[in-house]
Amino acid sequence: MNILVLGGGGREHALAWAIKQNPKCDRLIVAPGNAGIAALAECAALDILDGGAVVDFAEANAVDFVVVGPEAPLAAGVADRLAEAGILVFGPSAAAARLEASKAFTKEICDAAGAPTAAWARFDSAGPARDYVMARGAPIVIKADGLAAGKGVVVAMDNDTALAAIDEMFDGAFGEAGAEVVIEEFMGGEEASFFLLCDGETVLPIGTAQDHKRAFDGDQGPNTGGMGAYSPAPVLTEAIAAQALDEIVRPTMAEMARRGTPYRGVLYAGLMIEQGRARLVEYNCRFGDPECQVLMMRLGAQALDLMLACAEGRLAGMRVDWADDHALTVVMAARGYPGAYDKGSIITGIDGLPKDSFHMTFHAGTAEDNGRLVSAGGRVLNVTARGSTLAEARDRAYGMVDRIDWPDGFCRRDIGWRAL
Repeated sequence: MNILVLGGGGREHALAWAIKQNPKCDRLIVAPGNAGIAALAECAALDILDGGAVVDFAEANAVDFVVVGPEAPLAAGVADRLAEAGILVFGPSAAAARLEASKAFTKEICDAAGAPTAAWARFDSAGPARDYVMARGAPIVIKADGLAAGKGVVVAMDNDTALAAIDEMFDGAFGEAGAEVVIEEFMGGEEASFFLLCDGETVLPIGTAQDHKRAFDGDQGPNTGGMGAYSPAPVLTEAIAAQALDEIVRPTMAEMARRGTPYRGVLYAGLMIEQGRARLVEYNCRFGDPECQVLMMRLGAQALDLMLACAEGRLAGMRVDWADDHALTVVMAARGYPGAYDKGSIITGIDGLPKDSFHMTFHAGTAEDNGRLVSAGGRVLNVTARGSTLAEARDRAYGMVDRIDWPDGFCRRDIGWRAL
């Protein structure tokens, strides 16, 4: 098969790495890709938000299967355009991708499906939103309704922080994503990620993970897109996963189908777990980043078979063959992230690191400059390892981190601490 992966971050490097291992893959193209992806696949310059351009490229290159990595092309309807052109695609329609593209839409779906989630309200102007916060009081959660690259959520532990977040969102800090704001009840507990494949009818769980959102050790500092992750997540027990499947995911999928927008693709359910039960925090319509990196390390070549079955509506006959192991990834980021940071600093030491089924360094924001590897983003590297225990996976990953020479980078040194 000729396979096209859309995206250019650590998630897409991990997807490409897993797909490449499957003998079904004859030719692999990643658009736009990055410096690390270029070592295992062809990279192509392509506007992945332009559905017509993606279709034209796929047809010109005899692409059999397209895997959409990020959320923005899904919200832009790229999967719809590919499906209309008769090209097999892994990823939901724009209508189904509203589960991520609009937080208010997701809340409405949960209410209709009876899925447990936080109490909420929606606002299109600052005044009533501020009044709501003052009436409810902190802690409280303020969210930009639309896609904000993982940054449009403020967990406010006091009223002043909540009010400032409201003003910032309505003042345009997140563009159109903040034109409406959703305010939610603060949920206590421990958060974990539940990943499932859905083909419009069948739902197949494919793994659990837990990431670390805060920038610094001890869960201190600002929220980021994720500073590391591990899989499986012990807090998401079999009993809690079954409850989440029966009370949250399946009712959501049934409600989506009832509305004429069946969901097909990967579904990432962010769950808050407290006293042995899960409530929904949010849905994402793509593999998480950096959760995808640990899932792909554990799934390997079968990831392609599962995605193909999902796209072709064959999930009912599929199973996931898990090794009894653990994976952990450490994000190395540019100093200053998630705030202002410089690009272009030189990174060395990666060439000498192991690259096998137990060790991989996935590139999230890198480029090549005159033969040198340089930083090109905020989150730059995902240093990932597997082990028979989580402690072994952690030690392997940090052993690799310590061999990378990048003075302008930083990482957390406590990834996995909740489980360990």
